[in-house]
Amino acid sequence: MPKRYYARYDARYYLDPFGCVKNQVDAETMMAVLDQSAWSPAEEPAAADLIIINSCGFIESAKQESINAVLAYRKQYPDKKILLAGCLAQRYAKELAESLPEADAFFGNSDLAGITKIANRITGISTTDDDASRRPAELLLGNRPLLSLPGSAYVKIAEGCNNRCSFCAIPNIRGPLRSRPIPHILDECRRLLDRGIRELCLIGQDLGSYGADRAVGLGDGTGLPKLLEALSTLQGHFWVRLLYIHPDHFPRSILEICRRDKRFLPYFDLPFQHGSAKILRAMNRRLDAAAYRALIAEIRSALPDAVIRSTFLTGFPGETEEDFRDLLDFQAQAELDWLGVFTYSREDDTPAYNMKPRVPKKTAAQRKAMIEEHQMAITEGRMERFIGRTLEVLVEEVVDEEEGLYLGRLYCQAPEVDGSAVIRSDKPLTPGTFIQGRVFGRAGFDLEVTPVG
Repeated sequence: MPKRYYARYDARYYLDPFGCVKNQVDAETMMAVLDQSAWSPAEEPAAADLIIINSCGFIESAKQESINAVLAYRKQYPDKKILLAGCLAQRYAKELAESLPEADAFFGNSDLAGITKIANRITGISTTDDDASRRPAELLLGNRPLLSLPGSAYVKIAEGCNNRCSFCAIPNIRGPLRSRPIPHILDECRRLLDRGIRELCLIGQDLGSYGADRAVGLGDGTGLPKLLEALSTLQGHFWVRLLYIHPDHFPRSILEICRRDKRFLPYFDLPFQHGSAKILRAMNRRLDAAAYRALIAEIRSALPDAVIRSTFLTGFPGETEEDFRDLLDFQAQAELDWLGVFTYSREDDTPAYNMKPRVPKKTAAQRKAMIEEHQMAITEGRMERFIGRTLEVLVEEVVDEEEGLYLGRLYCQAPEVDGSAVIRSDKPLTPGTFIQGRVFGRAGFDLEVTPVG
């Protein structure tokens, strides 16, 4: 018998997001599609008709976390409909359909506008606009719900990647580079600013490649500078933070843009990954540690207040003790402000999958721990230079209003991944707003701030 649908205008969904901030934007977009189709969000899964897990499929631990979430929801809510969405579903839809019966359906990230159609199909609920006829571009222009803390929003300027790092499965999941048109990005940012957003975090797999697939860039590295020049025409006071620029093709002209327009923060996230020339070549990187050190020096010379975050990868196939010493030497010489460290994850359909010799997981983990231990002192030392300075602070959270305790961030702290500004104020502060604050101390990676003026 055909499935019987029934119309409802109070259909409820609960969305549990996993993975990176690019996945977060996808989750926000799905929420926007559902919300404009007469679905509404539920605060708890128990109140929902549909539980959506927006999964991550980047590395093995993230995959398992998403699968475990499906299993946990199925055990707790045996009668609920469960949809596994996101990167994991995009990458392994066929395999998961055979091995994960706990999920009622799977939904990738290639056509987010189709979320209403599949939600209605598996629940038997018919809502308005269930053919998802509205164009997804309209939903990306600043109207989506935001899962960030107050005052900040992520703006995805491109999808996919052409870099083909040998360890990375992102091109297999999200496809080749596809840059959004500058007018669309400008419109989204304008709408977000009109909603009171004070920090625009530009994201993509590699901002430095922006425009290489379009006439705007022609592959000559001018795409990102052209976008920033366009964003500089927007009125008002706000921050623009640049996240994830591949260091092999960092567009130097953005340094002058940051120097000229202080709204573009001198904060750069450059995933160097390693310090061994041999390992970098195996990773399909063009440059070496000397070139990366020169890039760091050039950035700091042009912008003395520059803050640099990076990521390192330990345990890549063939990584010897000598290679690891090269990485330790690079870490010591680079003196990065912030650093995330990951162990290599062997991913299907990547060039590194069959590379040998493989490094034991225990060895990779030990090397990761050593890097992290060394970085603690480096980061704490780098944060010392802010003590005594008066800087702008984005207030994010009320911790204890009676005690006058709040959390926020300075320009040197990206959302979620870096330390915080611990604010002590005699007067009430409003999350999502800027204040001027004097940095009077440091507690670990956090900076202690008191308002001035």
